Amino acid sequence: MFCAMRHRIAALAFGVCCILPAQATSHPLGDIASTQARHIATLFPGRMTGTPAEMLSADYLRQQFADMGYQSDIRAFHSRYIYTSRNKSKNWHNVTGSTVIAAHEGKSAQQIIIMAHLDTFAPMSDADTDNNLGGLTLQGIDDNAAGLGVMLELAERMKDIPTKYGIRFVATSGEEEGMLGAENLLNRMSAAEKKNTLLVINLDNLIVGDKLYFNSGKSTPNSVRKLTRDRALAIARSHGILAAINPGRNPDYPKGTGCCSDGEVFDKAGIPVLFVEATNWNLGDKNGYQQRAKSKAFPDGTSWHDVRLDNQQHIDLALPQRIEHRSRDVVKVMLPLVKELAKAEKA
Repeated sequence: MFCAMRHRIAALAFGVCCILPAQATSHPLGDIASTQARHIATLFPGRMTGTPAEMLSADYLRQQFADMGYQSDIRAFHSRYIYTSRNKSKNWHNVTGSTVIAAHEGKSAQQIIIMAHLDTFAPMSDADTDNNLGGLTLQGIDDNAAGLGVMLELAERMKDIPTKYGIRFVATSGEEEGMLGAENLLNRMSAAEKKNTLLVINLDNLIVGDKLYFNSGKSTPNSVRKLTRDRALAIARSHGILAAINPGRNPDYPKGTGCCSDGEVFDKAGIPVLFVEATNWNLGDKNGYQQRAKSKAFPDGTSWHDVRLDNQQHIDLALPQRIEHRSRDVVKVMLPLVKELAKAEKA
């Protein structure tokens, strides 16, 4: 493990030495991301794992990657989760999820994974349904159409740029039921693929939170944190973008680390992770779950899984232009960072 980690660190450090200006495009930064996020949220609400909406959204993403010129496919996986009924009985619910993978080939076998989950919350109990959590009408613009939009924009802007290291753009499913798709993805990777994965970048919940956070996996070594998390913060500061790390005010979540999303699966496997999210680690239980101060628009300080709150109409009214502005800010940070880490070369 130590030799593999040292190899990753050296590779990433070498990649940062080569920095290129942003690729010229007719679209302002963030415009593709916000447009795609709104499109996905509008056309494919209720993207619960195993549902027609989830499968249609997966096929849409595959086609988007194919139109950019990427080799892209959909991998089905079978899993299950527990559903609790009103009488407290528990039953297994079987699902077949869809994972979309697009490959930007590099000159070496080493790779960076950029990941965002495509599914929306599925009610896991009758109580969830009673509380308007999940279901067929949940748009999930924050959780997690915006993450998909950023991933698609990064893919679009990187498509004609040769890189030393490969990039895998991955849209997982089953995140809401316990990171099922990420677990399946990791289990299907060979030992060589795991060793050659320099970094996993996880994009999740980018809109409603007070500010952007760039956190590392608990197992990510300090040297990699400097090249990834700390570098992302430096890029954000250079653009005047408000960004931070988890301040570590909850002992279960050490300073500068993230958790509780698909990236955690890779973190536990000893693969370096960069968590990209918007929330407020200073509020509530200081575990990152409360995204903002409680208000009339967000009574619990969150939009998590709520049909009434995690939709474009509500967010546009409560936080005007937030979808566009936050999408732009994330792309402004992630595009140069990905170029550095993947060791982008002149086309």
